[in-house]
Amino acid sequence: MIKFIASDMDGTLLNKNDEINPEFFEIFDKLKEKDIIFAAASGRQYYNLLKRFNSIKDHVMFIAENGTFVVYKGKEILVNDLEKEIALELIEIGRKIENSYVILCGKKSAYIEQKDARLIKETEKYYERYEIVEDLTKVEDNILKVTICDFSGSESNSNKYFEKYRQALQVTVSGEIWLDITAKGVNKGVAINKVQELLNIKHEETMVFGDYLNDLEMMESAYHSYAMENAHEDLKKVSRFIAKSNEDNGVVVAIKEIINL
Repeated sequence: MIKFIASDMDGTLLNKNDEINPEFFEIFDKLKEKDIIFAAASGRQYYNLLKRFNSIKDHVMFIAENGTFVVYKGKEILVNDLEKEIALELIEIGRKIENSYVILCGKKSAYIEQKDARLIKETEKYYERYEIVEDLTKVEDNILKVTICDFSGSESNSNKYFEKYRQALQVTVSGEIWLDITAKGVNKGVAINKVQELLNIKHEETMVFGDYLNDLEMMESAYHSYAMENAHEDLKKVSRFIAKSNEDNGVVVAIKEIINL
């Protein structure tokens, strides 16, 4: 019996037009009737997710910023900060990467230094709250992660600049132009494991959906692990099942099949 479902957003629950299929909300009501918890597990900011699920926000679990910040029914379940001294080092490296920009992701807000139109456009897609500041190293906030917005491609470009940090931190390619750096052992999978422990939910009672490399650990957290048809090939290798693509409402289709809704 499924008790917990977690889905990534971009490339998974959202289609290419950044939309949630209206049928999802019908299915969500049925899940709630069965006391099945649904979690939005994303690299997106908590406040961004809160807005996306505004009509049902009191019943959705939010696993935000790639597992660094988990909120359920208005209560913080998990907060995994990044040490400020480490964050400062990452900022300095990120500033030097050509065609890339640093986004400092805090608990209260996200922060950027540049007013570049491309950066602002991308920031506003994923961060409901953000500030443009003169110096990221002067920001006073709980730092959840340091993100690099890399217009040259995160997997082939900015990813290589943080090689020496791989043993001490979690360095994750989260999308074609996104690189996320969090504290060691902090990811969506670890966050889900913590939720399972707190709510007494088993591995075989958990269902997860993802499409990119920041979902790798999440696939290991559930027996019912689904990579989307449009997913990165490395994610498909570690998932147990394949769901239809995000363009074909794959998350909802799979939920209906497994739970017989």
